[in-house]
Amino acid sequence: MTLPAVDKREQPGREHGSPSRAFASKSAAGLIVGLALIALFAAVRVLAPSTPEVFALPNAARDFATLSISVVVESLPFVFLGIVLSIAVQVWLPEGMLLRRLPRNPVLRRLVLSLLGMLLPVCECGNVPLARGLVVNGLTVAESMTFLFAAPILNPVTIVTTAQAFGWDNGILASRVLGGFFIANLVGWIYSRHPRPGELLTARFQETCSIADHHAGSTGRIRRSVQMFAQETRAMMPALFVGAGMAGLIQVAVSREVLVALGSNPVWSVLALMVLAFVVAICSNVDAFFILSFGATFMPGGIVAFLVFGPMIDVKMLALMRTTFTAKTLLQLSLLVALCAAVLGLAVNYGH
Repeated sequence: MTLPAVDKREQPGREHGSPSRAFASKSAAGLIVGLALIALFAAVRVLAPSTPEVFALPNAARDFATLSISVVVESLPFVFLGIVLSIAVQVWLPEGMLLRRLPRNPVLRRLVLSLLGMLLPVCECGNVPLARGLVVNGLTVAESMTFLFAAPILNPVTIVTTAQAFGWDNGILASRVLGGFFIANLVGWIYSRHPRPGELLTARFQETCSIADHHAGSTGRIRRSVQMFAQETRAMMPALFVGAGMAGLIQVAVSREVLVALGSNPVWSVLALMVLAFVVAICSNVDAFFILSFGATFMPGGIVAFLVFGPMIDVKMLALMRTTFTAKTLLQLSLLVALCAAVLGLAVNYGH
């Protein structure tokens, strides 16, 4: 694992000290507050139609609550599935089994990892905790990035739903799959050349990796699984709630009519649908059906850009990835993926 060296000897306060307890308490508090807010929004959304008008929320507030809750409800199963798969990789697979099965050549290794999503029908939400687990288990940061960006597009559910929505004849499916595969491997290649990959990770996640190394094998598998599930849930849930809230807020604030008006321009159609993908933060397993309604208004390159950019970078994904990568890294990744998706969309538009 390409991370800064960590002293694995017993350190005072590592297991029982106040910093770890403070982190756990803060994470637990954030989780409780997030769950309370979601429950409150859900209750308001259900009760609002039957309450007197004086107590009714404005339409924008109800839309915000509905959109935010829908993002959370849609994402939660995949987040939990990703956490379970991450625990399976870290705890239940024989040590080094995954690494031994991968090619030694770095390029081939990343190519195989980018295709691993075909075996895991998990959308982008669940791939974040799974990618974290791969890093803890020994993969490099660049290899985990390759998997993280390729898996949401190359998983079988996404491929099937895209084919059902757009068919096999118009090139949208092929452009999405091949474009996603290329961008993920390009990102992995670029970051594989980083001289200090540990600097791409947050200090908190580096501490998680160190603790995982320090306590590996010291407790039973079931106990470790429960502890890791609680730890990953505390890390993922607040980020998911924040990302869902941002997605709901932006969707209420941004006028969809403005985006539709730009659909006939080969350049603006790409940029507009990339903005829409970033805003709506919809799961890659169903985003093809969502954007299908724009098919008669927007050019195909814009739709391809939406289907490629959204699963890799959106407000919800940025919030989830912030648990692992530094803000500087996320800014670089966002610009790089956005540039690649825009070039792909423009190529499709001007190629027709």
